[in-house]
Amino acid sequence: MKRLKNQGTSRSFFAKLKMSSLLLFMLLVASTVFIYSCTKENELPPEPTNNNQPIVRGDAIMLPGDMTAKDSTEWKLDKSHSSVLWETNYVGASGLLTGRFNQFGVHELLPAEMTDYQVTGQPVKDNSWAFYENDPTKTFFSGYVQINTSNTGEPGRDSGCNISGMGTVKIVPGTHNLNITNVARIKTTKVEFDPLSADYIVTMDFTWQGKMTAPVTKSIVGRLKYIKKSKIQSASPYDVFGLQLTFQFNCRDFGITSTSISDKMEIECNMNFNNK
Repeated sequence: MKRLKNQGTSRSFFAKLKMSSLLLFMLLVASTVFIYSCTKENELPPEPTNNNQPIVRGDAIMLPGDMTAKDSTEWKLDKSHSSVLWETNYVGASGLLTGRFNQFGVHELLPAEMTDYQVTGQPVKDNSWAFYENDPTKTFFSGYVQINTSNTGEPGRDSGCNISGMGTVKIVPGTHNLNITNVARIKTTKVEFDPLSADYIVTMDFTWQGKMTAPVTKSIVGRLKYIKKSKIQSASPYDVFGLQLTFQFNCRDFGITSTSISDKMEIECNMNFNNK
């Protein structure tokens, strides 16, 4: 009888041990998945599905020139129909945090240009780019966003925790703040064909100070889509085309320590141009 009792106790012990091991294994797997999703950075956005269709590229060449109004050979950024969007996971919840930057441009900011501007339109020319559909070695672009213009649709948040969390300052009405502490910048270092689609793979330097004591530059990889030229019919017809750039970066590299957001920030730049 005592032997049977001991056998029962042994089986109970091993059953509990197996259950504890299973729970521990499940916890480790869940933790690994969470850490991976929060810390993976600089991942190329997913490949588009082209259903095995042949890749067709034209020979379009788009250049800004001097951005002279009514010169149809020079392309201008249509900022009112363009956008720079961001999103990240809201840690501990199932939803995303999303927003946009109200002020941005396609210009390589030089040190002498990093200052405040009291203007109503674009503070600097959107002319730091060129696009060659069939020769990506000639394609390049630089751009910037004004960090304090992040817009989530929640005014209290945009002028509160977002300002302190990203290490910048509140907006001064009527002022474009292009100071080094308030701009995040990109500059291409290589553009090449995507062999699996009509897109382009772009390598860029991403520079931002965030909450660090000086700007930090990281090399990141993104995907560029070309939306082919089309004509807008109106009293004075004009042409339009678009460039869509998607990429991601790790905000911890720039001193962002908020525990409410994951490490990975995803960015989508929708730039539309016209030749009016």
